[in-house]
Amino acid sequence: MIERPDQVWCGDITYIRLRHEFVYLAVLLDIFTRSVRGWELGRQLSQELPKAALVRALRSARPEIHHSDQGVQYAADGYTALLRAAGVQISMSAQGQPTENAYAERFMRTLKEEEIYLHEYHDFADAREHIGRFLENVYMHKRVHSALGYLPPAEFEALWRATEKTTMEAASGAACAVFKAAPAAPEAVAVESTTLVTKEIS
Repeated sequence: MIERPDQVWCGDITYIRLRHEFVYLAVLLDIFTRSVRGWELGRQLSQELPKAALVRALRSARPEIHHSDQGVQYAADGYTALLRAAGVQISMSAQGQPTENAYAERFMRTLKEEEIYLHEYHDFADAREHIGRFLENVYMHKRVHSALGYLPPAEFEALWRATEKTTMEAASGAACAVFKAAPAAPEAVAVESTTLVTKEIS
């Protein structure tokens, strides 16, 4: 069960048609918050494309698990080495089972329907500017998700972290109160050399 931010990231790559060429977009998504952790746009579908998105993502966070399909870019030694160096567990969909990476697939569909299909980018720089603005501003801070209680990802994550901090502080405070209210009791007897020593906890 996915129950916290940065527990599982998923990655995917899609192509985008420009006037005179195709370009490729790699994205890393945090499944719990639906937040975009990293992305990169490139002219070539190379191993360096998702690797650049991963490097960007790892600057600010680190997942426990990284999930993707079995594309050669994600199985490349350079990519998996980065994950292992960061202590990340690697997970991949079974061959021929795209639904096992459904979160990433759904995100790419949203991106195309709400940004890419609505614009005719003039060139690579224009595509990078518009797509970057959508990912980092519109999607993260303005677009609401029903799965997130109709909040945008950035707001949902900030609220979750604030609530979690308050819960942890409350639990810590309750534990301290219980400890202080408990009657004094002797600690276990420790044996040092041949002398018995008994300590009191006040």
